[in-house]
Order: sequence, then structure tokens, then C-alpha cells
Amino acid sequence: MNVFDHPEFDNHEQVVFFSDEDSGLRAIIAVHNSNLGPGAGGTRMWNYDSFDDALTDVLRLSRGMSYKSALAGLDCGGGKSVIIGDPHMPRQQKDKVMRAFARAIQTLGGRYHAAEDVGTGVEDARIMMQECDYIFGLPDGSGDPSPFTARGVFESMRAAAKFKLGHDDLKGIKVAVQGVGHVGYYLCGHLHDAGAELFVTDINQEALDKVAADYGATIVKPDEIYGLDVDIYAPCALGATINDDTIPQLKATMVVGAANNQLAEPRHGDILHEKGILYAPDYVANAGGMINASEDIVGEYNEARATKKVFALYDTCMEIFMDSQESNTPTYKIADKIAEARMKAPKLELAAGD
Repeated sequence: MNVFDHPEFDNHEQVVFFSDEDSGLRAIIAVHNSNLGPGAGGTRMWNYDSFDDALTDVLRLSRGMSYKSALAGLDCGGGKSVIIGDPHMPRQQKDKVMRAFARAIQTLGGRYHAAEDVGTGVEDARIMMQECDYIFGLPDGSGDPSPFTARGVFESMRAAAKFKLGHDDLKGIKVAVQGVGHVGYYLCGHLHDAGAELFVTDINQEALDKVAADYGATIVKPDEIYGLDVDIYAPCALGATINDDTIPQLKATMVVGAANNQLAEPRHGDILHEKGILYAPDYVANAGGMINASEDIVGEYNEARATKKVFALYDTCMEIFMDSQESNTPTYKIADKIAEARMKAPKLELAAGD
């Protein structure tokens, strides 16, 4: 199968494959849409089971970045990159890989800007910036995006509670958090401070022990998280956890989380809507990190400006929820419609001026 026939190909503007024999680099960069600005998105390093899995991931994630940036009102397009490899490789070896990858990004001349993602971090961004002019999420700029992502998810939860329950006070609300890495940990902090009751799961026992000790969270087994009698299910690990197997287990009335591509297929958003489960589209709820990091692209970093945009995700979610209710349309379709209109606007304005 070629890229054009791939089921996740969505008229992507550019898909580039890179390899470097010396470092062992094998990577893919996908630029989905650059109408609003350069394709921007994180660099994910993962031990993919197959090349096709890596291609599927980068195509889906880059499309999601286009929609995320458009809905957040950013002057960025959508891009993403994946490096096929072990993110826990020795530091010296990883530095060689990241340098080689940064040189590959440089050859694109600014069409794609990269930041950290799953399997990469601020230190990797620091290494890449030594070889490339198009790295954001920098240590001396916006820095770690995790606290901003978590804050955006928290504000989206408040909006969901307001819409579903009539109030945005999360005191006493039961939340099941799947994944307590950087974003999940910060999210649990916000929820704890708000008085929510936490149930958490992760494959990392050390991370679980920390969130249990710091925030009084109850630890549950990974396969138990879906069927808990809670108000909110918060997927904050990898994607596709809303699927045919998990939806029948859900007792939560709201799904709001930080993971990308939470719906295994679009039809699962339809099923949530039919069941009366309020879904905050993932690329809306988790946009906080990108909002903050994009400050490195558009100019001098301004934390106050980024924070204001992150808090505005509350209003964006409310707009989507209201439109969904009024038109009896699943929330993901409403979000897609708004984002697509914004992505098309620059071309429409140019055409009108010709």
C-alpha cells in the first residue's frame, strides 16, 4: 500500500521519510495542513510493532494537530513526526538520533516545526535546537507543555460539568484518570485541589504510587478503569481507548482527557452521543500544551497570553456542547466543522481578493 491509499491519509500536504545509517535514525514527518501557518507538532519516539503502525500514527496525529491549532485560534498548521526506536535508549545514542533527526527537519526549510512528545522531552528539544532552527517548546522559552495541557483538560472538565450537571464546581466529582505521566499527574493535582475523588491506573507503578501519596488517589488495575462508577472518564495515556470493547463498560457520563485520538473510529463518537455520554473532543481539551508551546513559533514567549488562551478552552467546549445539543449532532462533528471552517478561511480570503 502506498501513502496515498492509506486509510488515514487525509490530503496531507507532505509526508517525508528519513533514515541515517550512522545514528540508526528511522523517522517520518507528516505535514497535514499549513493554511494557517507552518505545520507544527511534537516528535514521538516509540517502539512501533511495524512500519505501518508508525505511518498510521503520524498521519492521524498530524491531522489532529491541524484541527487542534485551528480550533485554538493559533497561527500554526498541523504536523507531526515519529521516530521508530526505543525512547529509553542510552543518552549518548539518543543524542545522536535526535541530532540526525533535527538535521532532517532543517532540510524542510520551516514547513515543519517540532517539539517534544511521547518518548521525547525538553532535553531532547535542547539537543535538536543545536542542529535546527525550527524547534519549539524550548527550555528557555515555553518549556514543559505538560502543566498547560493539564490545565486545559481541567478547564474542559469544568465546562463539561457545567453543561451536564449545571455547575462547574468539581468538589465531590468522581474522576477515573487513565495514565498519570506528566500531564496526568498535573491534572490529578488540579482535581485534588478542587475536591474531586480520584481513581487512577497506569503501567508505571512508581507514577501510581506518587499520585496516590500526593493526592490520595485510589489505584485500580488497568482493565478496571473503564467500568468504574464515576462521573468523568479521563483518558490520558495512548489513544483509541474509546472503542467497541470499552464503551459498553462505561458508567461515566462525561469523557474528558488528554490523550490524542481517543476515539478508535469516528463512529464511536456517534455511539457516545447516542448513549448520552458527553465527549469533549480530544484535540480541544488537550490543546493547552500546544497553545503554550506555539508562543515559541509566533514570537517572544508570553506566558500570560498563553495562559489566557488555555483558560478560554472552557468557552470553546461550552460552544461545542451547546451546538451539539441544539443540532443533535455528536460533539466531535461540531468541533471538526468549526476547525475546518477556520482552516479554509485564509484561502477563501485570498480568492476574494483576486
